[in-house]
Amino acid sequence: MEKEKIMQRAIELSIKGSSEGKGGPFGAVVVKNGVIVGEGHNQVTSTNDPTAHAEVVAIREACKNLGTFQLSDCELYTSCEPCPMCLGAIYWARPARVYFANTREDAAIAGFDDAFIYDEIPLPLAERKIEMIPLGREEAKKAFQLWSEQTNKIDY
Repeated sequence: MEKEKIMQRAIELSIKGSSEGKGGPFGAVVVKNGVIVGEGHNQVTSTNDPTAHAEVVAIREACKNLGTFQLSDCELYTSCEPCPMCLGAIYWARPARVYFANTREDAAIAGFDDAFIYDEIPLPLAERKIEMIPLGREEAKKAFQLWSEQTNKIDY
């Protein structure tokens, strides 16, 4: 399947999410060897899930369909430059590349301004708008110690 047709599918999904009022104007498709293995549109408001962005929905479906948690031999097509959360999910999923249509500036004009999150990330914890309070670190370190001692773990 050619790249333009795949991107057209992501755009169709974004229009579906927009016109049906079921989440928002974003769509995404995951492709492996020219075949769509996962797709989705934004479902934040329709599912009351703030993480149900198009890219996350498509990644979840692709991973389920492929039986893996990494998409290193896949490509992701998205109707808009990924927000910080989706960018994090994309890096964890490890696709080979990402194609996007609209830019984050286009999204801001439409009322989806993620700039404040990009601005928050490099700030010291004490300067962030949402309080970040360390608590229970010593006890929590035990889980990391147990993990590091495992000999049969699957690294990711």
